[in-house]
Amino acid sequence: MPIPSTPDRILWRIHLASPPKAVYELIATDTGRARFWAESAVERDGAIDFVFINGMRNRSQILKRTPPHHFELDYFNSRVVFELAPDSKGGTDLTLTNTGVDPEEWDEVLPGWLNVLFPLKAAVDFDIDLRNHDAARTWEQGYVDQ
Repeated sequence: MPIPSTPDRILWRIHLASPPKAVYELIATDTGRARFWAESAVERDGAIDFVFINGMRNRSQILKRTPPHHFELDYFNSRVVFELAPDSKGGTDLTLTNTGVDPEEWDEVLPGWLNVLFPLKAAVDFDIDLRNHDAARTWEQGYVDQ
C-alpha cells in the first residue's frame, strides 16, 4: 500500500543505495543542492537562497538539522522535513514530508517533489545530473527535467 498524501500533508519515500551521510551531504550543503535541486542554493545566516532555472527565487529558513538523519526547512511558506534512515545494506530510506502547502498549489507541489527526489537519487547514487539547465524549457512549460 502506498504511503498516502493528504490535503494537509505531502509524503514521499525513496530508497537510495548511498549511505545517509552521503545523502545528507547533498541535501544540507550548497554544492550538494546545486547538484540536483536548484541552479544555486547557497546558505547564509541560517537560510538557503534558492535560485531556479526559471528565475524563481526563494529564501528558505533552516528550521532544524541533525546530521545525517534530519533536515528541516521553511520552503515556500511550508514545512519540509527530510528524514534519512539507514537500511540494512548501507543505503538510505528517505522520507520527505511537506506540510502547510497552500491548497491552490497542492496539485503542483505534490508531483513537483518527484522533480527533486529523482534527481537526488541520480546525483547521489550515479553521479548524474538529470536536469536540462535550459531556461527555455521549464516546469511551467511542462518540462519535468528543468
